[in-house]
Amino acid sequence: MLILSSMAALLVAPLCAFTVDRTEFVYLTQFGQHLNTFDGGNDERAGLHFKWPWPIQSVQRLDRRIQYFDLPGAELLTRDPIRETIDRTLTLDAYVCWRIADAKGVDRFIRSVGTPAGAQAILGQRIASELGAEIGRMELDDLIDTDSQKVDAARERLRQRLLHGGGGSSLESVAESEYGIEVVDIRLRRSNHPPAVRAAIFDRIRSERQKKRAEYESEGELAKQNIESKGRREVEILKAEAEAKARTLKNDADVAAERILNEAHKRDPMFFTFLKKLEEYQRILGDNKSTLLLSTHRELFDVLLNPPGPEKMNRGGTNGQESEKRK
Repeated sequence: MLILSSMAALLVAPLCAFTVDRTEFVYLTQFGQHLNTFDGGNDERAGLHFKWPWPIQSVQRLDRRIQYFDLPGAELLTRDPIRETIDRTLTLDAYVCWRIADAKGVDRFIRSVGTPAGAQAILGQRIASELGAEIGRMELDDLIDTDSQKVDAARERLRQRLLHGGGGSSLESVAESEYGIEVVDIRLRRSNHPPAVRAAIFDRIRSERQKKRAEYESEGELAKQNIESKGRREVEILKAEAEAKARTLKNDADVAAERILNEAHKRDPMFFTFLKKLEEYQRILGDNKSTLLLSTHRELFDVLLNPPGPEKMNRGGTNGQESEKRK
């Protein structure tokens, strides 16, 4: 009898013991009625526990960590604020992060949705509906633009409106009060144009880029003309300054040359007169067009055949000075 009792105890013991992990909620029921909820995040509730074997008492385990699921891709219409009509259609992919709110919300979760799959179905339908309504109030450029900061700000506003709502009951409060679910985050994963309108979008982008290129070319040509005009003005100014400086230097050189020439004339007037005569003869005879018939007794031949030497010119100069003194 004792042996049978021991064997029965060994068989029943595993059915009466259960553990609570830190990553889960354990929902304990007795004959289908909620009896207790064990929160593994609480150190006092985690660990080994005992219960009556099934079918008297049973446990259901639920993950208490953050879970996520993807919303099905949907084609949504954006708003045109100028014409007050719809603008373009966008294909949006989004995802939702959620978890069971707390140990008190486990009973609401079990009674309303039952399983994580049921939670995803209910949340997915409601969030997809609210997402379509919010996108219908937004412009196309809020979601697709070359300015990444503008797009990030618009997506953050969309996230806040989806989570907290623009007024009345928000998705957060409704999900927690009705389903025991905490909606942690809702974000867009990707936004794109549907294949049917991509060709028109690309044509518009090309047209805008062509227009922008023409503007850049016009600005470049204007800048080029301004640079060339400025360069020409600077060249003219530098040339005028150089010419003025050249005239000044030439005048100074002419004055210096005249002064040196006068000083040389004063030192030897006869030699200076001889040079002047040579220059005059060169002017007369150097064109190879004039023919002169002169006697050998002319002064011209005396200058060419018997030019004054330095000593003679010096004596002449000295005699001339002495003559002047005598006078």
